[in-house]
Amino acid sequence: MLRNWLPFLIFGLFALGISGLMLFISFALSTRIRTAPSQRGLPFESGVSTGPPRHQRFTINFYLTAMLFILFDIEIVFLYPLAVILHKLAWFGFVELVVFVGLLAVAYTYVWRKGALEWE
Repeated sequence: MLRNWLPFLIFGLFALGISGLMLFISFALSTRIRTAPSQRGLPFESGVSTGPPRHQRFTINFYLTAMLFILFDIEIVFLYPLAVILHKLAWFGFVELVVFVGLLAVAYTYVWRKGALEWE
């Protein structure tokens, strides 16, 4: 019974050893910076000083570009499964691939002509 679990045990000990070694090295090589007691209670967010809240409004072009990127990215992901089984589908798969890429090209051209990809 233990022989079946021996590889998992070795892998778990290896993972714990590496993570422990990384923690030890990070503490051993890190530089300690003393902070003033008044600064210890303030939150630290990636070096950005916390000051008065600044509200920055994004234009609609930012959101439109992001949504179009996600839309076309997800559609392109569908090409991979089709490419994997293309040899099994023969001519039907090839025609389906051409129609799909053609629809993507038409949609991309439409978005481009409408000026949705222009960043002002």
